[in-house]
Amino acid sequence: MPEAEDIKNALRDVIDFEIGLDVVALGLIRNIEVTDEKVKITMILTSPMCPMASMIIQQVYARASEVSTKPVEVTLGRELWKPEMMEPEAREALGI
Repeated sequence: MPEAEDIKNALRDVIDFEIGLDVVALGLIRNIEVTDEKVKITMILTSPMCPMASMIIQQVYARASEVSTKPVEVTLGRELWKPEMMEPEAREALGI
């Protein structure tokens, strides 16, 4: 799925400013589904009480919309974030 990969790569521009890493490296992007009709991104937050939640979700939506010509839908998953979800380089950068 080249379009899903393009979107995933574009989402590396969306930074969680509290942590200083991008949403892909943090493991917050849980799924990118591309159909003929739309792009559906399922993401989670590092904390249910994340004060930056609406800004991060809006940035994910905006960045994905720049890459795809299809309508984009961003939904929050119910899964709880764990440090193990991070990419190895991100864990190393944070000393985890």
